[in-house]
Amino acid sequence: MMQLVFSDAQYWEDFLPLTFTRPVAAMRCGILTFSERWQKILDNTEVSYFTEMYLQDKFKSPEEKESLFLVPNFLPTETVIQQIKDLKQGEALVYEDELIAAKINMKGFSLNQIEKMTDIKEELVFFKRPKDLFSYNHHAIDFDFELLTKGRVSQELSSTNGFLGDKKDLFIEEGAEIEFSTLNTKTGKIYIGRNAEVMEGCHLRGPITLGEDSKFNLGAKIYGATTIGPHCKVGGEVNNIIIFGYTSKGHEGFVGNSVIGEWCNFGADTNSSNLKNNYSHVKLWNYRTKAFEDTGLQFAGLIMGDHSKTAINTQLNTGTVIGVASNIFKPGFPPNLVENFSWGGLKDDERFKLDKAYEVAERAMARRKVALTEEDKAIMKHIFDTY
Repeated sequence: MMQLVFSDAQYWEDFLPLTFTRPVAAMRCGILTFSERWQKILDNTEVSYFTEMYLQDKFKSPEEKESLFLVPNFLPTETVIQQIKDLKQGEALVYEDELIAAKINMKGFSLNQIEKMTDIKEELVFFKRPKDLFSYNHHAIDFDFELLTKGRVSQELSSTNGFLGDKKDLFIEEGAEIEFSTLNTKTGKIYIGRNAEVMEGCHLRGPITLGEDSKFNLGAKIYGATTIGPHCKVGGEVNNIIIFGYTSKGHEGFVGNSVIGEWCNFGADTNSSNLKNNYSHVKLWNYRTKAFEDTGLQFAGLIMGDHSKTAINTQLNTGTVIGVASNIFKPGFPPNLVENFSWGGLKDDERFKLDKAYEVAERAMARRKVALTEEDKAIMKHIFDTY
């Protein structure tokens, strides 16, 4: 089995704060992470990552051997998949002047190994910024739905539920429970993961994916295109959001057009605006350019890094970016950029002490029977010391 090497290329900084704690390939959109998607496409689980040095203890570095080098953050067509599978040693594929796939030896890694480059002529769905994750999420859900359900049979939907649409666009994995709710696939596909639960009174309007062991709490209103990763709790109203996993937004409150990392928690009645009062384009902070960047979007809400939390009744402005391990509890609207390890959420607040951040992370993760490893601590320390 040939080693897959997932490269961050030039995208790692542009995806911050989501990538402070992971490579680009480990982000989720659709049903799967980019890494999981390519493993499924190529039927290959030998994976490594070409990423920031401080992440490499947790995310395996490439071995010095023949490899398939991939920029993972795009959705391939059938033609491109075949082109990737057909690559020979020293050959590469290029899209819009960017190398996105190559068959090379990682020993003495150099682009000089590449003897032949082929341009991809088809238009691809490419994810280059956090806003692209939620903006193109419907494409990713459609892609992953076909990838995961082809040739398989869904569980039956209980007769206690109301349903609109075509049953071929609904897939319910083994162990999932859905009762006394409404599901609408006229607007997009709905995928309910293994052992997930849709509690009574929920309204789901696709495209939607609910991950393994996750829950939609009583009366939740879920608009697509929405991805909820594994081991999450979601309630209230959400519209076109992505949660990577292990996050609780279990209470009333609205979040829309947003991307949330792992191990986050939303206090009851946290609301995040996704539309400005003057209907102008929303700007989001870009860590690479160190400036607020015009998204070209009228709707854009919240980008939140791992381990961050909001207190009850928190109000977030349109286009708010929150770093890693930040705690927002001060009255009023926090600024549109909340720094890593903020203690309070306001610009000049003190920092959350690193040892306390470890303690909170350990407690939160223990509830899901997951350990905070030494590698995790080293990553958090690097973020604390460097950013």
